[in-house]
Amino acid sequence: MSDLIPPPEAVMKILTDTGAYQRGHFVYPNGKHASHYFQMPLAFRYYDNARVLSVALSRLFRMEKSIASRLPRISVISPSPGGIMVAFGIREALGADQIYWAEMEDGKRQFRQFISQGDVYPAIIVDDILRSGRALRETIDLVNGLGAEVIGVGTIAKFEGAPNEFDGIPVKCLLTFDVNFYDTEEEWRRSKSASDAEELKVRF
Repeated sequence: MSDLIPPPEAVMKILTDTGAYQRGHFVYPNGKHASHYFQMPLAFRYYDNARVLSVALSRLFRMEKSIASRLPRISVISPSPGGIMVAFGIREALGADQIYWAEMEDGKRQFRQFISQGDVYPAIIVDDILRSGRALRETIDLVNGLGAEVIGVGTIAKFEGAPNEFDGIPVKCLLTFDVNFYDTEEEWRRSKSASDAEELKVRF
């Protein structure tokens, strides 16, 4: 089973070759400056890459007896539309029964689907990348509020400073990436990472 889980360097090669991993000058929504940014949909636009990454992450879940023993009666849930491709890939690989995704509406994360108490099976929350953990935290709370149990959390990649677990559930990922953030553009320009980055400034 482990031979279906590519090493981090192989995952990074997929992200680099497809442009999903980008270097430059990026200003994140929180105002922080960095030399790196991930746009996972660029990797998932190729079916073979999507399958490799989804199957690999699904294997990490399947190795957990607490998850494998409940298949197929499991819900796979994405915190946002950006993670839907990952959720569909994981659902297919695991043969899980349900898939849901949340969206931000009026400043609150919620399901657009009509969901009642008891509709959601034991859930795996998946996303393309884990930065601060806010989206996953809000989705876990949303699922728990519907009376459902969260039994797994995972992402394709996670930032090194991001949470490693939620409510005692360890985060499964294929790649951990160390991103250095800077408070100002001047601090970023003085950094070593800036000297290697392209002169491209992007705001989100």
